[in-house]
Amino acid sequence: MFGELGMAARYARRLPEYLRNPLTPGECREMLRAQLARRERELLRILEMGVYQRPRSPYRALLAWAGVEFGDVERLTRAEGVEGTLQRLYDAGVYIALDEFKGRRPLVRKGLELLLRAEDFDNPLTRAVFTGRTGGSRGTPRRLLVDLDTLTHDAACHWMFLEAFGMQERPMGVWRSAPPDNSGIKKNLHHAKLGKRAERWFTQRDPRWRGNFKYTAFLNYTLLAAGLCGRPLPAPEYTPLGEAGKVARWLEEKAASGAPAYLDTMASSAVRVLHAAHERGLDISGTFFRTGGEPLTPGKAALAAAAGCRIACHYSMSELGTVGIACADAAEVDEVIVLTGKVALIEGATRPGTGSRQVRPFCLTTLLTSCPKLMLNVETDDYGVAERRRCGCPLGELGFDLHVHTIRSYEKLTSEGTNFLGSELYTLLEQVLPAAFGGSPADYQLVEEEENGLPKVSLVVSPRVGEIDQGKVASTALRFLSLRDAGNRLMANLWSEAKTLRVVRREPFASSSSKVLPLHVLPRQRT
Repeated sequence: MFGELGMAARYARRLPEYLRNPLTPGECREMLRAQLARRERELLRILEMGVYQRPRSPYRALLAWAGVEFGDVERLTRAEGVEGTLQRLYDAGVYIALDEFKGRRPLVRKGLELLLRAEDFDNPLTRAVFTGRTGGSRGTPRRLLVDLDTLTHDAACHWMFLEAFGMQERPMGVWRSAPPDNSGIKKNLHHAKLGKRAERWFTQRDPRWRGNFKYTAFLNYTLLAAGLCGRPLPAPEYTPLGEAGKVARWLEEKAASGAPAYLDTMASSAVRVLHAAHERGLDISGTFFRTGGEPLTPGKAALAAAAGCRIACHYSMSELGTVGIACADAAEVDEVIVLTGKVALIEGATRPGTGSRQVRPFCLTTLLTSCPKLMLNVETDDYGVAERRRCGCPLGELGFDLHVHTIRSYEKLTSEGTNFLGSELYTLLEQVLPAAFGGSPADYQLVEEEENGLPKVSLVVSPRVGEIDQGKVASTALRFLSLRDAGNRLMANLWSEAKTLRVVRREPFASSSSKVLPLHVLPRQRT
């Protein structure tokens, strides 16, 4: 309690300073250039002060188990650089699995076992000013620390994105949740730090929610302080997912005025807006959608292009904020430039995919002392294509050259022993089924649950799709999933015999932060 009161006091003291001192374009560039130049020094500083000098740090115990002292890390860094050092540490067993990092399971290595909480990985070097929560898209919502220094860094990246895509003077709207989810308030504060104001803030969460006084007070204080500092933020307007037409109408107004808007939202929410505009005959051509929170797939990008709109995505992690920003010189629809002054990314050991396919999860390490979480080779549940190349974006001109694309989740559909990776699920739900039965990528979802101890998978189909032959939908899905190899054909037959897969007509499930993922896992029923 006293810790949170202290953070509230710091927030009240520091927010006016944050708002009254907007970043200039030159300051944004210099900040990111300087961070890129000192990344080796920052890695050593974080390890020395945040790990080796913290007796209770899980990383310190893991490094001691691996026989790695701070002097060893210093020598490795001088000889092999940041990524080379992290790869050597990973090979020695110094990494944290995602479930360990989130406190879902203990850290277990041969001769070492640690019980963990998510809070064990809070960064002791940060000057956190308030707490938010994750959206809980893959589990229970968790507390998140937020630091205004990190928001300043991400605001500088936001400027580089605006410059790269020519969005500096576009009217901005946000369709993101209000607190306790922190995504909406952070996007507004990024824009404010550049001396700009978003015009509208649509929120999927009712801002009048009174479930927790702390978050209501935080939101109201932020709006009041911003107004008093001459940087007013838009008041959040309750706009649930079913009212995407409200957002579409605002976008039409902006397009008709000759200044098409820039909308920051989830990828699936962007699809809902595109459909709402089409159904109502609204012309939103020229609109730019900046998405995040969910993969931006070719199917979603094609819908935007058909409406005369542009779309790009960032890559973020709730514990870190922005990890990569959209590349304006991209070869793939979801290509981003990794912010290697803030994080280091290496690829972990291969994991079994579908059939004989292998994937390598991204492993992230924090290089910015203000990041709310301290990460050292934390295996995410994401994988994709990582490559080094220089591009014509403003970040590329500063020396950022690590690009990643085709980012998908490693989480799998595993009912009846079948493993289907996120990439297969996206192909099924966003291409195969819409092509066969109509609808869009936002209209289909697989839901995994357990009933009376038996696995069940529901293929959710939105009522918007219209009349369908449910048996044919199920057989089409099973036929697609069986094409991967002989083992999957066997499992598809078992699913058919056991009636594991069923078709359900309803809207897909969304998380509390309005993410709509291809696979949604329901809690097990209590018996």
